[in-house]
Amino acid sequence: MSDAMRDPATDPTGAHQGPDQVPDGGPDQGAERRVVTVGSSVGLHARPASLFSQAAEDTGMPVALTTAAGRTVNAASILGLLLLNISHGDTVILSASGDGAAAALDGLAALLASDLDQQ
Repeated sequence: MSDAMRDPATDPTGAHQGPDQVPDGGPDQGAERRVVTVGSSVGLHARPASLFSQAAEDTGMPVALTTAAGRTVNAASILGLLLLNISHGDTVILSASGDGAAAALDGLAALLASDLDQQ
């Protein structure tokens, strides 16, 4: 199968590394992490995903979002977030490394735990 035909969400080979995936298949082992329960009533769909991905981009650092199923995407990628089909009440892990990572993740965790549909 060509790389253009691979679905990154189901590709067991991991051969597809697009902008929506985190390099090396997951977050850095030394990264700061926050476990968050998604608060938006519709989960991370359309508007909530857009608001969250923009906030992740605004941190200026790579932030990974990992689902309970182990699927990891770049949190700044709206497409990556939408492909995860995250629902209200799902638990996810946010991770980032570097100066300011703890503060950035605290802010993103608070945002993700809120009802982004109301903002």
